[in-house]
Amino acid sequence: MERKEILKNFQVESDIVSVEPYGSGHINHTYLVTAVSGKKYILQGINTSIFKNTKELMENVLGVTSYLRKEIEKNGGNPERETLTVVLTDDEKSYYTDAEGNAWRVYIFIEDAVTFDQVESKEDFYESGRAFGNFQAMLADYPADTLHETIPDFHNTAKRYLDFEKAVEKDVCGRVAEVAEEIAFVRQRKDEMSVLHELLAKGELPLRVTHNDTKLNNIMLDPKSHKAVCVIDLDTVMPGLSVHDFGDAIRFGANTAAEDEIDASKASLSLELFEIYVKGFLEGCNNRLTEKEVEMLPMGAKMMTLECGMRFLTDYLSGDTYFKTTREKHNLDRCRTQFALVADMEKKWQKMCEICIK
Repeated sequence: MERKEILKNFQVESDIVSVEPYGSGHINHTYLVTAVSGKKYILQGINTSIFKNTKELMENVLGVTSYLRKEIEKNGGNPERETLTVVLTDDEKSYYTDAEGNAWRVYIFIEDAVTFDQVESKEDFYESGRAFGNFQAMLADYPADTLHETIPDFHNTAKRYLDFEKAVEKDVCGRVAEVAEEIAFVRQRKDEMSVLHELLAKGELPLRVTHNDTKLNNIMLDPKSHKAVCVIDLDTVMPGLSVHDFGDAIRFGANTAAEDEIDASKASLSLELFEIYVKGFLEGCNNRLTEKEVEMLPMGAKMMTLECGMRFLTDYLSGDTYFKTTREKHNLDRCRTQFALVADMEKKWQKMCEICIK
């Protein structure tokens, strides 16, 4: 169906002059919509091969954004800029399904705000930490257990380990022999992989609303002040652990090497960036985290990095069927970079803990 025809099913201005591809996202198809009046919207085709239950996905998004609007208003902020605004369909639904079965949604476009794919300055990394911390603080009283798991077992590291062992056992591509060192690296850390979930089960870590994709490019920044404006991309919002959100940001943003660096020896933890992010994140959290959560922040960083490396290795052993690759051994390079970062974290562990609890 033609995109302007799709828009006729939403509560948007009728005089649409353009619908153009927008952004650098890889999951959903995103378009910038402009009306005659100058009003702008974001139209997205939802990737239903990844998010198989659109109804549950949009219930999460609508529930969280509606709650955030109230919190932002309560704090004297501007909900039109500081959270996503879902535009409903003519029959008051949060998404529209076309004749071919494709699911679509519309957000109001947030003006005068930009995103960055890479950390360009320490200040931007601090701001992203503060924004994701503030996200935790504003949603601290939201009943996380009412959210749907849009991707089941997303950060269940122990389950990811079982998947890894199955891939080793099957060895469908005959690659096990060449990665004996990497396999041993994972197995040596097997006992740590259930630590965080055991703390959750014992009630020592609370269940939180988590974003689950805490990269810098999911924060919109003011182009002049570079202050955080809004947390975006709420598709992976689920019940989870705050330390996972923290940890994934560190894994991606405080590594001295690119995620797919060929020379893994270049990968290490920048303690300077780690400290900057901790400062922003804890300031944003505004004392809403428990002492145990703060204590476990370094473990969140280590587990997210180990889990990610393990997933890259599992995919390599399985024939590169999940992560997109652009060269031979791409997933193996990614895996080795993550494991080098884990090893460096272990060397700097004491300092990481001191930074978090000082």
